Amino acid sequence: MTNSRDLLVEIGTEELPPKALKTLMDAFRDGLTAGLADARLTHGDVRAYASPRRLALWVQALVDRQADREVLQKGPPVAIGFDEDGAPTKAAEAFARKCGVDVADLERDKTDAGEWLVFNSVEAGQSTASLVPDIVQRALDNLPIPRRMRWGAREDEFVRPVHWLIIMHGNEVVPGSVLGLQAGNTTRGHRFHTRGDIEIASAADYGKTLETKGYVIADFAERREKIVRQVIGEAKRAGGTAVGGDELFDEVTALTEWPVALAGSFDESFLALPREVIVATLTGHQRYFPVEDKEGRLLPVFITLANLESKDPDKVRDGNERVIRPRLADAKFFWETDQQVSLADRAASLKKVVYQKGLGTLHDKSIRVAALATLIAEQLDIDPTEVTRAAVLAKSDLLTGMVGEFPELQGTMGAYYAKAQNEPAAVSLAIGEQYLPRYAGDDLPSSEAGQILAIADKLDTLAGVFVLGKKPTGNRDPFGLRRAALGVIRILVERRIDIDLASIVEAAVVQQPASGDDQGATRDALHEFIMDRLRTYFLDGDGGFTADMFEAVRVRGPRSLVDFRERLVALSGFVDMEPAVSLAAANKRTANILRQADREDGGSLDTALLQDDAERVLYHAMQSARQDVAPLIDKRAYADSLRRLAELRTPVDSFFDDVMVMTEDQALRNNRLALLAELRALFLDVADLSRLTPAQD
Repeated sequence: MTNSRDLLVEIGTEELPPKALKTLMDAFRDGLTAGLADARLTHGDVRAYASPRRLALWVQALVDRQADREVLQKGPPVAIGFDEDGAPTKAAEAFARKCGVDVADLERDKTDAGEWLVFNSVEAGQSTASLVPDIVQRALDNLPIPRRMRWGAREDEFVRPVHWLIIMHGNEVVPGSVLGLQAGNTTRGHRFHTRGDIEIASAADYGKTLETKGYVIADFAERREKIVRQVIGEAKRAGGTAVGGDELFDEVTALTEWPVALAGSFDESFLALPREVIVATLTGHQRYFPVEDKEGRLLPVFITLANLESKDPDKVRDGNERVIRPRLADAKFFWETDQQVSLADRAASLKKVVYQKGLGTLHDKSIRVAALATLIAEQLDIDPTEVTRAAVLAKSDLLTGMVGEFPELQGTMGAYYAKAQNEPAAVSLAIGEQYLPRYAGDDLPSSEAGQILAIADKLDTLAGVFVLGKKPTGNRDPFGLRRAALGVIRILVERRIDIDLASIVEAAVVQQPASGDDQGATRDALHEFIMDRLRTYFLDGDGGFTADMFEAVRVRGPRSLVDFRERLVALSGFVDMEPAVSLAAANKRTANILRQADREDGGSLDTALLQDDAERVLYHAMQSARQDVAPLIDKRAYADSLRRLAELRTPVDSFFDDVMVMTEDQALRNNRLALLAELRALFLDVADLSRLTPAQD
């Protein structure tokens, strides 16, 4: 029976990049777990640790060695391995030598393909200690590190210099090296609270030993939970609630090993600055947590995380307050000086700023976006004056000092400056909403002008990059085009903006300065790109839509995404109806017959040639259905339309049961093909049902 012991691996480094720490921790766990599985080393749970100076893994109950396994080696066919007299040929002898045995020791295996020479052997399992160092090295080599560094005179590369290494199986050190370091059983604690090495007795003792002797909480989740509790507590004592999302909590967790929260304050006069400016200054520059009152108004208070247990916390607090004071003063300076030049004056200066080589300046982009926004507004029968004004001013804040200092505030500061300069409220709001949604799950623009401007801006970006031939490939998407396309989709669908997307895409492509002679190909490629994102959007959503439903609607080419969704919703209801299976099958059969007969256009129908009762009944049922369905299609009552078409199930089934379509009589055959073409066209008004695969009971 194979014994098992816990495995501990720790990589000790200089300070790891905080925004990547959690990703590195998870990737290291996944990589080592996969490596152990590939090596056939069974184990229990795997627990990952990460702090600014370490990545570590605790693998519970890892077996001491691989299990032995049987290995079947297949040789030549028996007919080739032996001659007519039964003597072994060179092929059999060569196979036996390869297996390290005599020909007489080979076995025979009969299969459907013939009889073969084989050799069964048992491969002894290797010890875990001999395999683990290479598994650890491979896991580290495969971490998602964009750029690796070397240090000293060594050739090893990692995200940061590595200074110590633990690999222990049970209470024994695993001999071997990783990243040029020999494995040991000692770690290092907090930079300031401890000195010298700390010995680890076993994997189970790792976390507790580091905390009690090293002033390090190695467990990322445990450390984060402690930070959240402390920040909430400090904010409550200050009379408010902490402002800061998961990303900020993750980052400060990655920056500390022994977190201690402290509240600090700043001059109340700085509260005259826009809220976003104060939050960006506190969180972006210093990783502080702002504090707000019950009404959501910021207080002149912040929470910081010290990475030590200070004997004089007031000095730590004072130091942080002295750091933030000039930061806020700089922000106040930008706020005041930026307003000395109007957005309209800055818009003219955009002519000097290159947007993208081949696509002109930021001023050129603003003009293109304004033109697209006007076209969208006209389709929606909305006065384009305000959104056009917003488009012209939208990029002006990129030239302000505040956005230069805080790029994440682009658009936001433009809205503030527009309001301060007495631009219409709709213009100010649209400028502030132009980049929404910035990421998956982000808010959508709330105003009509903001929605139109956001769509126009994103489509201009998409068209420009496609014209340059730089569309995304594989996982590479340096221009964020997938995010831009999904943003357009979300705004159109979720805000129910009913426009002809294909025509807007075409306009976006045509007005690019580098569009060239292949505008049609670029337009089609961009539209297809958006449709692919639309497919993901609908299939990954909670609407219950399937791939065949999406394709059934897609081939009909709805010009509006609002229309596209309404057809999908109707179709999802139709497939649950009892006639769906029969009608989908009939549509497939109809499509196949027309395609094979090369009569997809149908031809003309002569009612005098309807000889069979079943075809006459079907014809009259279709005529009645067409009269009922036409007004429903016009007002997009697709669900009602499909319910009405479902009533054709009986005459359709009877037609295929009783009528020979491909009869030898040419006139009858052509007439019946024409009838089927009309039937197919009737169903195609909503979607191509022939592409459906309804679930059958």
